[in-house]
Amino acid sequence: MIKEYRYIIIILIVFLFSGNIEAQLSAQQIIDKTIHMAGGAKYDNAYLDFTFRGKQYSSIRKKGLYQLERYVNTTNGLIHDVVTNSGLQRTLNNCPTKVADSLVTRISDGVNSVHYFANLPYGLNAPAVKKELIGESVIKGNSYYKIKVTFDEVGGGTDFEDEFLYWIHKDNFTVDYLAYKYAVNGGGVRFREAYNVRTINGIRFVDYYNYKTDVLKTPLSDLDSLFEKGKLKLLSKIELKDIRVYFERDCC
Repeated sequence: MIKEYRYIIIILIVFLFSGNIEAQLSAQQIIDKTIHMAGGAKYDNAYLDFTFRGKQYSSIRKKGLYQLERYVNTTNGLIHDVVTNSGLQRTLNNCPTKVADSLVTRISDGVNSVHYFANLPYGLNAPAVKKELIGESVIKGNSYYKIKVTFDEVGGGTDFEDEFLYWIHKDNFTVDYLAYKYAVNGGGVRFREAYNVRTINGIRFVDYYNYKTDVLKTPLSDLDSLFEKGKLKLLSKIELKDIRVYFERDCC
């Protein structure tokens, strides 16, 4: 009988210890696992091309340097915007063109934003990113970590006051839902549901159903329950097309 009690105690200790290991995962550890599952180090040296809403985008990353590009066909010709560590450059029909100071930030932010969402979760380990595990929730029967993301003013870009929330699957470590609150153009709140998941040359890509709420004071942490109750409005679809991923060795 005493031996049986000992076995029960040992089993309980192992069970409790295993539970504590899971509870001890930090926001940083969760993000690290999520980036690894989505492509990890492949992001750091990848050449990416894709089309979004009729515009072509491409990016090159290598050893901390980046080059984010956008091509737009206009009535005046082809506009090519290039955002690098050094700033913005624009050409029109391959000729350098001056960008008004008042437009530099808006153009750069527009290019950055599309690449940011297309490459999630890459970027969540940038130096200006602050991460916090604020809880867990269940959406459509699946359990998720809820990771709040904010940004330092230094290095956080012009929209450093924006707030994000990521729902990361507790078993798969994938970003299946995300939400954000922004202030520009009158502000807004968005909730995105990932679909059409595919892996291309080792990197994970998704499209999104893009939902909104008209109540701008709604906390991001409440959006999962509102989504489950069908109280969010479908605004649009975020679809990436013609995706190509290759590496330097593939070009030779």
